[in-house]
Amino acid sequence: MTYKTALVTGGAGFIGSHIVDALIRRRIKVFVVDDLSTGSKENLNPNAEFMKISIASPRFPEVVKKISPDIIFHLAAQIDVRKSVALPIADARVNILGTLHLIEAAKDAKVKKIVFSSSGGAMYSDAVRPPYNESVSSDPISPYGIAKRAGEMYFAFAQSVYGISCVTLRYANVYGPRQSRAGEAGVVAIFASKMLEKKSVVINGTGRQTRDFVYVDDVVRANMLAMAHAKGGIFHIGTSKQTDINKMFRMLKHLTNFSLPERHAPASPGEVMRSALSAKKARAELGWEPQVDLDDGLERTVEWFKKR
Repeated sequence: MTYKTALVTGGAGFIGSHIVDALIRRRIKVFVVDDLSTGSKENLNPNAEFMKISIASPRFPEVVKKISPDIIFHLAAQIDVRKSVALPIADARVNILGTLHLIEAAKDAKVKKIVFSSSGGAMYSDAVRPPYNESVSSDPISPYGIAKRAGEMYFAFAQSVYGISCVTLRYANVYGPRQSRAGEAGVVAIFASKMLEKKSVVINGTGRQTRDFVYVDDVVRANMLAMAHAKGGIFHIGTSKQTDINKMFRMLKHLTNFSLPERHAPASPGEVMRSALSAKKARAELGWEPQVDLDDGLERTVEWFKKR
């Protein structure tokens, strides 16, 4: 199927802005909706049409109807796990009700397809050994993870009842250029920026907790393949590899010539200790697999932060 117009919610953010660039390279007309709570105008592609509005706004469905896109890439979200634990109602207002706004508006606008950016890292508890595949029962322990799972279920409903093709991509820990240094999701950005500024780096907990780090270009490619995928479904977008936070600290320390020792703070509530996602299903059905290894990806990311 050919798509002429796309709406990217959260298109001024880290991942969203890279998706916007990829769509424009494919000569698709792109509309961006973002409230700039975590996104930045600096990230915006000048060839995209931008509207500053929250997906939780009562006016947001009218915006979708007016644009009437062929496809929606839904990335707008409250992304901070710790904030979701402290303020679960505020998290749900954006991540659940905002998503419902989008689905209802998409139905009315006769949108053909939605690609939803979900979370693999927040979807599973420590009861199962990683890497997780899509058949592992989801058991989120944070309001953020619960809201993302609710979104997935609502999109399955939208496909079943409204006939909108919905693809859900569950990301591992995405990193790369344009990542914000604010919030739990940006551990690579936080460490790299502090190290380049010669400021002390704090690791939450022991640092032995593991994450699956996937480079942003690989995630964008997954979105482009999802756009072309005829069916819906849930796909893990990760490397299957676990890297602990202490190792990440050492790798970035080497790349930035950082000399200060790490400091440790109490562990964050609602944080899982181990995480990695198997991408076998994405490989089989989407033709996707990660192409950028961690050494190369971190080097590219540090170079970007150096230029900042």
